[in-house]
Amino acid sequence: MKIELNGKVHELPEQVKTTAQLLAFLKLQNRIVIVEINQDIVLKDKYESHQLSTGDKVELIHFVGGG
Repeated sequence: MKIELNGKVHELPEQVKTTAQLLAFLKLQNRIVIVEINQDIVLKDKYESHQLSTGDKVELIHFVGGG
């Protein structure tokens, strides 16, 4: 499926169907991330059940430490 991720079109593997699977695919599953899909924030407890759809506009914001 194709989604728009942070402004760029990405083709996802067939096995990536949920928000949790997307984060794992991007190796962000163990990071603090804010997920917005189609301008709605997805709460962390919904990552496993929230299904992605072709054409979704996904914004991921993750924090990077530094000083």
